[in-house]
Amino acid sequence: MSAHPNQAFKKQLLAQRASLLAQLSSLRGGSVGRVEASVEHLGRSAELDSGQVSSARELELALDDRETTEIRLVDAALARIEAGSYGRCTDCGVEIPQARLHAAPEAPRCISCQEKIE
Repeated sequence: MSAHPNQAFKKQLLAQRASLLAQLSSLRGGSVGRVEASVEHLGRSAELDSGQVSSARELELALDDRETTEIRLVDAALARIEAGSYGRCTDCGVEIPQARLHAAPEAPRCISCQEKIE
C-alpha cells in the first residue's frame, strides 16, 4: 500500500482511538476503570441482591475486556502503519481489501483468515 492511503487510515484510527478513550472516560466517570466505577456504584445500591451484584460485575468485566481489546486493536494498527506493514494480513500476508479497511481500519486480518479464527 502507498503511504498516502495509510495516512488517511492513521487519521481515522487516531480519531477512533480518541473517541474510544472519551467514551470510556465518560462511561466510567473519569479516569477510574469500569470495574472500579461499577464496584463504587453497586456498593451503594441497597436494592440489589448478591446475585444481581455478581451478574452486574461480570457484565462490567466483560465490557471492560471488550473496550480494552478495541483500544489494543487500534494501537496495533497504528503500530503496523509505523512499521510499514499496515494493510497486509498478519496471518497470511495478503493485502487486505480497501473496503474492509475502510469499514474496520483496525482489522489485522483478511476476511478469510478472520473467519478461520472465529
